This record gives sequence, C-alpha cells and structure tokens, in this order.
Amino acid sequence: MDRATSATRGDKNGLIVIDHVNKYYGDVHVLKDITTTVARGEVVIVIGPSGSGKSTLCRVINRLETIDSGTIFIDGEPLPEEGKDLARLRADVGMVFQSFNLFAHKTALENVTLGPIKVRKIKPNEAREKAMLLLERVGVANQAQKYPYQLSGGQQQRVAIARSLAMDPKLILLDEPTSALDPEMISEVLDVIVKLASGGMTMLVVTHEMGFARNVGSRVVFMADGEILEEAPPTEFFRNPQSARAADFLSKILAH
Repeated sequence: MDRATSATRGDKNGLIVIDHVNKYYGDVHVLKDITTTVARGEVVIVIGPSGSGKSTLCRVINRLETIDSGTIFIDGEPLPEEGKDLARLRADVGMVFQSFNLFAHKTALENVTLGPIKVRKIKPNEAREKAMLLLERVGVANQAQKYPYQLSGGQQQRVAIARSLAMDPKLILLDEPTSALDPEMISEVLDVIVKLASGGMTMLVVTHEMGFARNVGSRVVFMADGEILEEAPPTEFFRNPQSARAADFLSKILAH
C-alpha cells in the first residue's frame, strides 16, 4: 500500500498539523502539549488506555471541542473558531462516531444526501445518484430506503461512513468506529475502512482493534494520561515499544 510515511512530530507540511495543543475540562488536563502531524494519504492509528485523551484529540481537530492553547492547521489553514470558515472546514473533515449519529427520522439515502444538498449545494438528483454509488461502495445499497432503527449496527456505521464520503472530505476522523458493534459486525466495518486506506484516503482512527492497527496503519500514535508517549510504524511499535507504559498496555491488550 503506497501511503505517505514521512510525517513526524513538528513537520509543518502535513494535512493536519497539531502544534503544542492543550485542552482542559475544568481542572483536568486532558490534552497535554500535543504535537503531531498527519501527512496526506496517511492512516494514523491512535491507541491507548481509556481516558488517555484519544477521543478528545479527534474532536478538537474539527472543533467539536475547543482548545485552550496551541494551534491546529488543516491543509495549511489555521482551525477557524466559528462562522462560515468553520462550517467549510467541517465539510472538508469527515467524522465517524462510535454511536453512528445518523438522523433517526431520515432514511439511509437521506442521511447520505443531506450534507451534499444543504452544505455543498449539489442538486438533489445528483446527490442521490452519488449517494447510491457510495452506499453500494460500503455494501448497503439495498438498505437505502430503510431508517436507522431498521438497520444493524454494522449497517448503520457503514451508512455513516458513506455520509462522510459524500462530502468529498480531505480527511476522515474515525472515533472508535467499531466499539458499539457486536463482534460479528466489526469486520464488515473494518473491511470498508481498509478499502478507504487502500484508495489513499487520509484518516486518523481511534481504535482498540490491534490487528487493524498493525495491518492498516501507516503509523501508531500511543497516548496515555493526555500525552503522546510514542509514535512509530506499526511493526516497530508492536515489536519493540519504547516506553514502559506502552509495553504494559500491549502486554494486557494482546494477551486477550
């Protein structure tokens, strides 16, 4: 798989550049001086124990959460605080949540067409045609007229991925995309993400799926207690973690 692998901390040429970012919830310091870069075409896997700041990192990149200090750049532009520029950025940054976040009162097809029609101003017929192609791509075209409650969790998450792709994003953030799924549904969602990676989509994926991280990631970012403790290619990270915290985490999670 030919993906960018040159992104390192402090590299200013990435699609996402996070520079000394800090985030607090009250007195709790949840992101501690985070600095990293995601290169165009890279698949960065963020792993670590619960409460380490992984999901918060995802959410600050498209400003679902604010930051207290530091800077975030998306494709060379600083993250806007509000207004039309922020709306445009969110259109360029797809987000897939662990709880799917589909509109319950809209069909799968309507969920996928809503953003392109309302935000991108695409004609409804064109949006529906594109949406059907995307639903086909993620393997749920035959569910297009069903509502979320009529779909399995795996089907809902694949619709959510199609919804992100419909906006032609520059990158996609996936926050624990399989954690709400039954075991038999996990592989069908991971298969879709693997295909996106093969196609060169830039992604930042928060996950506990170590096999996926090992086989698909360009780079693993290990977080604990709000800090990035390690960044390395998957083969290097899983074979020889450099910190005691990462080694302890892997010994526990890979033993099951």
